[in-house]
Amino acid sequence: MARTARVADIPSLGTLDRAAGSLSRQLAQALREAVRQGDIEPGDALPSTRSLAASLQMARGTVVDAYEQLIAEGVLESKGGAGTRVAQALAEPHRASEPRASAGPRRTARSSLPEPAAAFAQIAREFRPLPPVPFAISVPIGLTAPADIWRRLGNRLRAKGPGAPAGYTDPLGALPLREAIAGYVRKSRSVRCEPDQVIVTSGTQQGLYLARQVLLGSRDQAWVENPAYRGITAILESTGHRDAMVRVPVDAEGIDVEAGIRLAPHARAAFVTPSHQYPLGMPMSMARRNALLAWARASHAWVVEDDYDSELRYQGYPFPSLQGSAPDRVVYLGTFSKILFPSLRAGYVIVPDELVDAFCGARVLMDRHPPNADQHVLAAFMAEGHLERHIRRVRTVYADHRAQLIETLEALLPKDWAWLEPGDQGMHLVLWLAEGVDDRTVVELAARAGVAVRAVSPMFAPGTGRPGLVLGFGGFSSAQMKAAAQRLAAVIAEVMNSRKRKRRAIRKASGSREP
Repeated sequence: MARTARVADIPSLGTLDRAAGSLSRQLAQALREAVRQGDIEPGDALPSTRSLAASLQMARGTVVDAYEQLIAEGVLESKGGAGTRVAQALAEPHRASEPRASAGPRRTARSSLPEPAAAFAQIAREFRPLPPVPFAISVPIGLTAPADIWRRLGNRLRAKGPGAPAGYTDPLGALPLREAIAGYVRKSRSVRCEPDQVIVTSGTQQGLYLARQVLLGSRDQAWVENPAYRGITAILESTGHRDAMVRVPVDAEGIDVEAGIRLAPHARAAFVTPSHQYPLGMPMSMARRNALLAWARASHAWVVEDDYDSELRYQGYPFPSLQGSAPDRVVYLGTFSKILFPSLRAGYVIVPDELVDAFCGARVLMDRHPPNADQHVLAAFMAEGHLERHIRRVRTVYADHRAQLIETLEALLPKDWAWLEPGDQGMHLVLWLAEGVDDRTVVELAARAGVAVRAVSPMFAPGTGRPGLVLGFGGFSSAQMKAAAQRLAAVIAEVMNSRKRKRRAIRKASGSREP
């Protein structure tokens, strides 16, 4: 398939020397050099003679002469109605189907990178998006995507409505959206707040970054669950808090508050996922919730509540928020990325009154304010009742998908190879693997088989990890998930059988007669 032509941008042509003789020869030579260096490529459209002459402030005839010379040489070609282009015949056959290279060379020598750059490069590799195949998390599908309603609201609000192009806006976000969010979390999550406490973000990740910026001084310790969402541990590691990050174990009741107090009684903040622990899935028990808030009050510490997947509980009602019990000590984070679609990049932070200005200031330095248009579309989506109906529909669809995936995996995998973590909410499952299996190797092999999963072990503190896989089930049909589960089971079988063969070889080499 032919590459779509682009109009070439040729900044090097601005170096022509008007005192050095014929400008047409200089221009022709500059264009030859641009083609030779790859600044413009075969098939690229050149500016018209009129526009190039105007930009270089020279006679149009000078440009016409240069173009005609290069057409004669076969460097350029001109076809009626198609303008002048770099000759397609100059393309190397083996490169014709390759994508255009990015501007400038990529540096591959890690030793030359500053320490922060190397750390951020590693994070980029870790957070590379998974392809939209099973079992990537949060891939909207037709049954749950709000496409038609969203498009209709967008058409109404973006052109001439409140979402039309405007100047700088409030760093906290559009007031109609903050009002809608405050009303929504008050009803659905028992959050106690006013719209002025709501800060619209580009998702939970930005909310976590803002919380770290505002709440933690250079030497302050912070509790973080073990295991935990890699997004928060990466933030703390990359901002000088690696040694101040206290990994607190998680059990069936959630974060172990007593362990946290033993490890760091004077920590400044605790980052938790109480409604649906990430990645394991259990909710925090009421006893642990009370203990955590009592510690925060006594220590004048802050609790950062990431209300992950709270809407997607399939048995009973979602658990109430921590924030509702201690609005003066809890910073509450929510997002629409999972329940609507990730490309929306819309979330929110709800902060105590005394922290509003601090979060606002940090937000200004980060990106001034959130994009305006989709805020108004989302506000209307919520105000007109579409979000609540959408969540009910999503919950029904995802509950069916979850049940079907559990049944399929349990039928395919022996219990001593892999087993599922119990849970009744969210849009992913954790599949534990037998002790000693390298889950990152399984991830790589699964990717080659067309299955997208994430490893659990990197979410643990060093030396405490367990092998497992995170499997999203929200965005795929039953047939897709069944086929992917079969491929994943084949990968796990391959890994387990390879381990058995290696053990037999070791026993044989050592002369052991053990079975």
